[in-house]
Amino acid sequence: MSTSSDSVIHRLESIIARLRAPGGCPWDRAQTHQSIKGQLLEECFEVLEAIDRNEPEALREELGDLLLHVLFHSQMANERGSFSFHDVAQSLSEKLIRRHPHVFGDASAETAEEVIVHWERTKREEKPERKSVFDGIPLALPALLRAQKYQSKAAKLGLDWNDADGPRAKIAEELAELEDAVAGGDPKRIEEEIGDLLFTVVNLARHLRVSAECALSAAAGRFRSRVEFIEEKLRNLPPGNAPTSAELELLWQQSKEAAGGRGTLPDPS
Repeated sequence: MSTSSDSVIHRLESIIARLRAPGGCPWDRAQTHQSIKGQLLEECFEVLEAIDRNEPEALREELGDLLLHVLFHSQMANERGSFSFHDVAQSLSEKLIRRHPHVFGDASAETAEEVIVHWERTKREEKPERKSVFDGIPLALPALLRAQKYQSKAAKLGLDWNDADGPRAKIAEELAELEDAVAGGDPKRIEEEIGDLLFTVVNLARHLRVSAECALSAAAGRFRSRVEFIEEKLRNLPPGNAPTSAELELLWQQSKEAAGGRGTLPDPS
């Protein structure tokens, strides 16, 4: 890290320490790790949104907001004598070196898959207290992302299909079980079968090397865009004139064409 970079980080640390110090900002002084953890999650999503929008300036700003939380949590820990931002950076540097022996050591890795092998082996050596393959996966992860991570870990034990044909067939099976549950009218079983169906769709996404979380997020974004297109068109209707089903279908098709013209992702259907 250059001297100028050191001074920039030092200035940031000094600003946050001043905000937290006696006579500083009352709001900043009142915060705890717990009180701002929700905001940390929000900042992560804003970073993801800036990436999806492909807006470098927005990404720069959102990464700054995310860095603020890293520094803020480090400052609160430093005030209690637990650790400082320097300790965080030092620990991360050492971890990156340990987990890349093919770069900083004598190991060899020619493919991304071989890199993952080194990474996982080093993690096991660092954390011998972890007994299950699922240890270390946060329960607070979004459900789709957590499901995909569970499946990837289970696959390392051989609990997986050989290819995408397995989850494809399983989806048809789960749909049949869901229809049977709906016919039975048991709300709890219906919920369970929908969960099984979603879990299997995630498995198919994994086999196709697609992030289920990103795929659903993109689909939701496309849906919102199309509905907003239709909302705008409906504002031009005379008061009291409700559109027919056929008119709504036509507007829906127009919204898809309009989205395609803006270069957005293709329709998932």
